[in-house]
Amino acid sequence: MSETDSKQEAAQPADIPDAIIDRRRRSSAQLIWLIPIVALIVGLSLAVKAYVEKGPVITISFKSGEGIEAGKTKIKYKDVQIGLVRSITIAKDRSSVLVTADLAKEAADFLKSDTRFWVVRPRITGSSVSGLGTLTAGAYIGMDAGKSKEDKTAFTGLEAPPVVTMDMPGRQFVLHATDIGSLSVGSPIFFRHLQVGEVVSSDLEKDGETVTLRVFVQAPYDKFVRNSTLFWHASGIDFKLDANGMTVNTESLLSIVMGGIAFQTPDDFDEAPQAEQGRNFTLFSNKEEALKRPDNIVENYILVFKESVRGLTIGAPVDLRGITVGEVAKIKAELDPASKNVTMVVQIRFYPERLKPRSSSSTDQKSLADSHKLLDAMVKKGFRAQLKSGSLLTGQLYVALDFFPEAAPARINWGRNPAVLPTISGNMAQFQTSLMKIVQKLEKMPLEELTGDARKTVQSLDVTLKSADKLLKNIDTTVVPETRLMMEDVRKTLDGANKALAEVKQTMSADAPLQVDLRDTLRELGRAAQSLRVLGEYLERNPEALLRGKKEDLR
Repeated sequence: MSETDSKQEAAQPADIPDAIIDRRRRSSAQLIWLIPIVALIVGLSLAVKAYVEKGPVITISFKSGEGIEAGKTKIKYKDVQIGLVRSITIAKDRSSVLVTADLAKEAADFLKSDTRFWVVRPRITGSSVSGLGTLTAGAYIGMDAGKSKEDKTAFTGLEAPPVVTMDMPGRQFVLHATDIGSLSVGSPIFFRHLQVGEVVSSDLEKDGETVTLRVFVQAPYDKFVRNSTLFWHASGIDFKLDANGMTVNTESLLSIVMGGIAFQTPDDFDEAPQAEQGRNFTLFSNKEEALKRPDNIVENYILVFKESVRGLTIGAPVDLRGITVGEVAKIKAELDPASKNVTMVVQIRFYPERLKPRSSSSTDQKSLADSHKLLDAMVKKGFRAQLKSGSLLTGQLYVALDFFPEAAPARINWGRNPAVLPTISGNMAQFQTSLMKIVQKLEKMPLEELTGDARKTVQSLDVTLKSADKLLKNIDTTVVPETRLMMEDVRKTLDGANKALAEVKQTMSADAPLQVDLRDTLRELGRAAQSLRVLGEYLERNPEALLRGKKEDLR
């Protein structure tokens, strides 16, 4: 060992001090790790909480994304926000846009297969104005919670708000019609002129011939819809001109603008059970058609008229002293090859039940024979069919059944199918016949001969008076003076008679004013009768001329 090494070993213990452990500094270093650990725990708890409280994510398909913005557009139920739109994308087929939205957890129970979504925007329809609040706050997506038990997260949005929400009390019914008319979604439903519901939807059937309408009737008015209730169009103004005159019907000003439907239960069926949800009904074209009493027995008959049937239409009533007992079914003309005459054939539907109490709808041979016997007996008493004018305003005709005891004997032709009932000329035809008889009698009067005979009679009377005057002159020269005074009185009387006869002769002469005026008067009377005949024929062909006047000649 060298000297140097020995010196180093001897000096080492005294030069290097011992290390001292600082316990306090080590504890401070460990506390630093608590901050990230706590942050991690808080973050995990927030993540777990967010995961636990996270609501469902849904997708809604709309035809257009107008008014929808990602991160801004809200989803509301009863005006309470329950979600927010996350994103908007265009569908792969480019036919729609897909809206993805996050909903609150409590909204999960609302997502059923019949849940509906729509965009709330300002809308103005014929019956209401809605969505005006979105002019300042912006559009939002409305929701109507469904009642189905099937859950769903993908929906197809509505293009317009639903007319009726799921929680509105009432019932829906289905109506079937051949024509929708002026009806549309939102058209009102009326009961005794009170609005009680609306049209929910309308669809065309696959056959293309009928239309299906879904209507909603609010509670408590839905209890008045029974199994026998009748529905009919109450759209616009029902203006009708027929044999019964002019009729104007309307439910309300709203129905004139938007159309509408009315319903009523016939009095005979007020105790019928209430209609269940979704029951099917027929929608009639008008109230008259809906309330028409159904007849179990319908008999067809033929009426043959030799007069004009202008103004008679299919559906015109068959009237028996003010009671409608049938209606006109067909109108046609028939040519008789033998007589070369054209007759007008009118087929009618006759409802015999309206002439007797409703008892049985049986149509067996016995009841049919009894009906034939009854009609045969009525015809023997003058039962006939006649055309009458229902209204001078419209010029429409109807068939009137009544008894005419003075009518010519007739019988029902049961050999023809349908049977032929006897008829009688109408009032207008009878008027024309009477007028023609008067004209014919006037034309047959020998006016010239009567005037000549009167002239001869006056001449003979003049000769007689002259002879009497000569006789009186002879007597005046031979009679005694006592009788002269009497004869002078007789002469004065004869002179007055002679003057009167002279005036009569002057009056009865051919060129006398009286004779001329008489002939002119008779000619005018003949022309007036001829004009009345022409007028009667023209009114029969054109009854509307009483209101409109004679048509102008456009040549």
